[in-house]
Amino acid sequence: MNNLLDQFNNIVYTYGPKLLGAIVVLIIGNFVIKLIMSSFTKMLDKKKTDSSLKPFLRSMLSILLKTLLVISVLGMMGVQMTSFIAILGAAGLAVGMALSGTLQNFAGGVIILLFKPFKIGDYIEAQGHAGIVKEIQIFNTILLELDNKTVIIPNGPLSTGSMINYSTEPTRRVDFSFGIAYGDSVDKARKILFELFKEDKRILTDPAYFVGLSEMADSSVNLTARAWVKGEDYWDVFFDINEKTYNTFNAEGISIPFPQMDVHLQK
Repeated sequence: MNNLLDQFNNIVYTYGPKLLGAIVVLIIGNFVIKLIMSSFTKMLDKKKTDSSLKPFLRSMLSILLKTLLVISVLGMMGVQMTSFIAILGAAGLAVGMALSGTLQNFAGGVIILLFKPFKIGDYIEAQGHAGIVKEIQIFNTILLELDNKTVIIPNGPLSTGSMINYSTEPTRRVDFSFGIAYGDSVDKARKILFELFKEDKRILTDPAYFVGLSEMADSSVNLTARAWVKGEDYWDVFFDINEKTYNTFNAEGISIPFPQMDVHLQK
């Protein structure tokens, strides 16, 4: 028992102050890191850094500072840093091989933030999903779909796959297709559509809107109509014009046909 007590006392006297100092440094270090992160965030806001880049830069700085703090604390406790770094490097290599997909997502996040194919607030379509970009993280991009569902897309395939950005240009073209019955006046239908486009102040006059006969189908004569609007007015104009066209065609005696089949019975 005396030998065990002597060994315990030696351990306490040898490592106790180091452990206590390491704990103090860890607490103070975390406090300093919070101050640095707060100052860094204010600096980004002051310089009006792109909102897509802020989370990425904050995450990178936080990881770097916390890694340096852990290495410093281990050094104070007497851990041989040369051996530790060698072991850490070997472990990092093994983990990197195991997490190759995660590293690909990290690289994809860097590419997205550097080349900026989209930014926060853009409406995009990619990887089978469409929605508003809510956040660009290190490994993932978060979309908010129009029905308020959150979609998380890995940055790797997002940076290398095809993508449609509907918010890049300030204007968009709205395409309509209307079918009228054979025998109805194409000129009258065209005039009605022109009037509806002219009355809607959201539809731009430059580029000019267009209405033309696109197809003589089995059951209808199809008209194609095109109009340009601001990006934020796209869906409102699309639904409003469809409804107004249906009501006006009915009021003006223009039939909107539907597929029909004549069946002849023979005895």
